[in-house]
Amino acid sequence: MQSRVRRVSGILVVMSGVMLLAGCGSPIPPAANAQLQDQVMAAERAFAVTMAQRDREAFAGFLDPEAIFYSGRNVLRGREQVTATWGAYFEGEEAPFSWEPDSVQVLDSGTLALSTGPVRDPSGRVIARYNSIWRRTPGGDWKIVFDKGSPPDPVEGGAAP
Repeated sequence: MQSRVRRVSGILVVMSGVMLLAGCGSPIPPAANAQLQDQVMAAERAFAVTMAQRDREAFAGFLDPEAIFYSGRNVLRGREQVTATWGAYFEGEEAPFSWEPDSVQVLDSGTLALSTGPVRDPSGRVIARYNSIWRRTPGGDWKIVFDKGSPPDPVEGGAAP
């Protein structure tokens, strides 16, 4: 009987600890979330500048080591593969496209964010929409972990998907 009581007591202690830890993951306040959204917006804009300035090395600095980029039907895995494949986009004096964020959302935990916005050709015509998932590093920087383009939104001038 005593061993059963100890076992039940042990289970209750473990469950109490789990419940206590679950409470530690409470949502961040809206003001802090807005600040994180601003951080991701700024990171995305700085990332886009790397293409405009033709700076492949700076581009790679925004990629998480585990980054996954969709490239048509292919999936590029890891910073090195993404940077190597995207190298062709950095050739020439003029960038083949540009992008800018128009929406950013951050999880209440402050660990992941989604940024999305139009992709434009050199003439400024919207040709696609990008969708990137960012992960906040322990040091507070934001790195891209997933990126996938999609057709432009109908209001941006493209056809409905």
